[in-house]
Amino acid sequence: MSVVTRFAPSPTGFLHIGGARTALFNFLFARHHGGTYKLRIEDTDHERSTKEAVDAIHEGLAWLDLEGDGEAISQSARGERHKEIATTLLEAGHAYRCYLTQDELAAMRDKARSGGTRIISPWRDADPASAPDRPYTVRLRMPLDGATTISDAVQGDVTVNNSTLDDLVMLRADGSPTYMLAVVVDDHDMGVTHVIRGDDHLNNAFRQLKIIEAMGWDVPEYAHIPLIHGADGAKLSKRHGALSATAYRDMGFLPEAMCNYLLRLGWSHGDDEIISREQAITWFSLENIGRAAARFDTDKLTAINAHYIRALPVSTQVELMLDGTEASPAIHARLQQLAPAFAERAHLLGDLAAMAGFATHDGAPEMEPEAAALLTEDVCRNLLSLASDLPDDLGDTDNFKTWLGDWLTANTLKMRDIGPGLRAAVTGMKQTPDIVLICQVLGTGEVRQRINAICKNAGKEV
Repeated sequence: MSVVTRFAPSPTGFLHIGGARTALFNFLFARHHGGTYKLRIEDTDHERSTKEAVDAIHEGLAWLDLEGDGEAISQSARGERHKEIATTLLEAGHAYRCYLTQDELAAMRDKARSGGTRIISPWRDADPASAPDRPYTVRLRMPLDGATTISDAVQGDVTVNNSTLDDLVMLRADGSPTYMLAVVVDDHDMGVTHVIRGDDHLNNAFRQLKIIEAMGWDVPEYAHIPLIHGADGAKLSKRHGALSATAYRDMGFLPEAMCNYLLRLGWSHGDDEIISREQAITWFSLENIGRAAARFDTDKLTAINAHYIRALPVSTQVELMLDGTEASPAIHARLQQLAPAFAERAHLLGDLAAMAGFATHDGAPEMEPEAAALLTEDVCRNLLSLASDLPDDLGDTDNFKTWLGDWLTANTLKMRDIGPGLRAAVTGMKQTPDIVLICQVLGTGEVRQRINAICKNAGKEV
């Protein structure tokens, strides 16, 4: 059997985190088995489905490199095929025309709810000759007794009493197919072998299974994944960080980090935390998906993102530091030397440009207010003295450290007396990577120029 999976989002909003994880699991399972991963847009809800939402889903999947194999399928474009199957079931006696009005149906629902019973339409076994001349729905005849068991790859064997399963509507009164019918028909026609989706669809599976059985089709293997909750255990919502995939992209998260994090939400491979796409494909299995709801932790996602930023090629880190700014070969060389130190402190992609701005040009840096406050008269006096004593070339960082230590001793100073001010004058910032490394990379001439410019402009010269 050739494995075929599908991700089938509804275009009523953006690609959210739970959907992205479902897409990832479907992709990995298909790739693990050398199969096919398909994308289907379930847009049968014409009132809520929008082109903007469809575009957002494609954009989010493209960012995560989870677009389907081949062209995406639009469920709404297959309406005639869905009607064909409903008609087949109707002609075979597996379905019936139901002429209940909305008011009659509402009354039956109230009665069923109060009595704890299912709705049984009076048209289920009525004589077709008695049918009124008014719109009707087409309902599937669900069994009245017995039980149905689904052997779920994640949830195990799950059984429901058939008496709880209402006769599902396959065609609405306007003749349009419902989601419940369309899903089953599309899965069959697409050759889907494994339905991997959120466990909020588990109840649907029992009803959809009856369509499959009535048509005599092969039953796919089901795997219903527990939903993602917030850190407080409540259903994931915007207040927990349930934003769109592209929102996380815009915040500065890498797609590799997002996929790595989503993979570990409900799936595990021993104690491994950092897992590449290649490893995930090799290791992924449905057996390692847990039954408990996973908890979304933005701090954990950020920590994983920091790892992937550190792993970026230096050339990529430099481009992120420049953030579109043109730079000379000399500036590029400077940033290449500083990139590992900046990447070590970065959590989001934007952190690199924010930290490295002072190094993308020559001359005095822009001053943060917190850094400017460090440049007291005494500090600037010491900095100007340091600047005048700086030799033209100090070689590597170790040599710079040695010279600076000797200079501090000769001037009866400690690093704490001059370090914060030196960082402020050279970078314009209160916090940076090792200031000695920064000074060595910038060069003593540039350091001298910056100290003089900042201290004199601040009116601190001696």
